[in-house]
Amino acid sequence: MPHIAVLMTCHNRKEKTLDCLNLLFNQKGLNQDYTIQVYLVDDGSTDGTGAAVQKQFPMVTTIQGDGNLFWNRGMYTAWEAAAKANEKNDFYLWLNDDTNIYENAILELLSAAKETQDKAIICGCIESPLEAGVLTYGGGKLQRNRPVMNYPDVNIVECDIIHGNCVLIPKFVYNEVGNLDWKFTHAIGDHDYGLRARSEGIRSYTTGNFIGNCERNDALPKWRLPQVKLKDRINNLYSPLSYGPPNEFFVYEKRHFGLLVAIKHFFTIHLRLLMPGIIK
Repeated sequence: MPHIAVLMTCHNRKEKTLDCLNLLFNQKGLNQDYTIQVYLVDDGSTDGTGAAVQKQFPMVTTIQGDGNLFWNRGMYTAWEAAAKANEKNDFYLWLNDDTNIYENAILELLSAAKETQDKAIICGCIESPLEAGVLTYGGGKLQRNRPVMNYPDVNIVECDIIHGNCVLIPKFVYNEVGNLDWKFTHAIGDHDYGLRARSEGIRSYTTGNFIGNCERNDALPKWRLPQVKLKDRINNLYSPLSYGPPNEFFVYEKRHFGLLVAIKHFFTIHLRLLMPGIIK
């Protein structure tokens, strides 16, 4: 019976976090086909998330953060704790607390992993909660360094880029690739991990079916809006909650697409920052 270490991080989304855990602990096959242990980083929540989790789900290992970890470093911290606590974990599951997984999600991920002899990353296809069948997160193929998302196609589909909403990492992959990269604060770490794995000859696949739902946020960031003051646009661009602060995005692009691409986009990002109504 495989054992899965579930990795999560949260901040001030108590109800979402509790709902996510409830769906997780009501998965089909739990304690019959597989076992789980949850490692949750509560990154400085002030809404009582940590206490509520311990009350309703005392089996969860809660790790306290200071509010400055955000997604990537929070998941890094959870992963580090899980690997130290149990070296015999068969799989690691990334799970976002705003993702509502369906009752057969983990069985679907394990089935996909079995097709790859447990030697590939399995990225769950996630649909919109408002419009069934509309893809919001998952995996995609790179075209001109941009991901084109893969819709589920009954069979697993190979991808280059992965979104970290619900991703199964076999022990084999972890042993070869390791943890997420601490250099990234919030975003980019999931894309980077999939591409790092690819550079080691490890493939990534999406599930053949939707395994959960999560609404996509496609709104332009504040640093792209001309009605926002320049000072506020700069602060927003360099905030960890932007898609990726320019210095972190530079590291990501240089690593995977080369120095010239990284320099070009570092320049064009700041051009759009200065002239958001003109440069698209």
